[in-house]
Amino acid sequence: MPRRIIDISVPLENDVAADPPGYGPQIEYKSHKQTASDICKFFPGLKESDLPDSEGWAIEWIKLSTHCTTHLDAPWHFASTMDGGKRAITIDEVPLEWCFNPGVKLDFRHFADGYVVSAADVEAALEDIGHTLSPFEIVVINTAAGNAYGQADYVSRGCGMGREATLYLLERGIRVTGTDGWSWDAPFVHTRDKYIATGNARLIWEGHKAGREIGYCHIEKLHNLENLPSTGFTIACFPVKVRGGSAGWTRAVAIMETELD
Repeated sequence: MPRRIIDISVPLENDVAADPPGYGPQIEYKSHKQTASDICKFFPGLKESDLPDSEGWAIEWIKLSTHCTTHLDAPWHFASTMDGGKRAITIDEVPLEWCFNPGVKLDFRHFADGYVVSAADVEAALEDIGHTLSPFEIVVINTAAGNAYGQADYVSRGCGMGREATLYLLERGIRVTGTDGWSWDAPFVHTRDKYIATGNARLIWEGHKAGREIGYCHIEKLHNLENLPSTGFTIACFPVKVRGGSAGWTRAVAIMETELD
């Protein structure tokens, strides 16, 4: 059966408001003309004029964190332990079987920026789409941040998944989740206000910290989720294998089987 592949990743690029100040990537583009001299260094006696059109290769030098662009966070990012005390696994240790599974989309675009999604919200959303979770499905959250990607306020947009909502998924065998927001948790600007008002440090990064109890991964900075159905697709999100890393970049895609016309 033919397949339709939907790109649910964002590009790695300069000058896009996809991260807080100081956390974004820096890409230096080298053109064919600029690198012709590099090729000549490999071959004694070679002149730039000997090369077709005096051109070398196009390359890019990049400075970035493993959390720039669409990426898969490993349990090691959340804490040093998982599953109630075991050493948390790093991104190169994440089972690849977790990263290619049927997808489920929950539409939370109606929740206000900074809202912390509860277990009851997740349960209600699943009832609305008539779906019962199966172990290892990949659950992605469509938030108001999706359509704000690249805008100045992107990192403050969208709702976030709280501890109890995250555990609701993990207790049902989910091991990879995802969001089109900057963070799986509610944006820090909103959590900061709640922390200042209450002094309750447990509010900080509560969705991430659920991984201390049950190890899991989540994808951040997904895109195009509004174009996915609630079910009926497969997600592939294999991470780049960074030795001992807390995350790995991924070209996440949704794969849909289509009928012939």
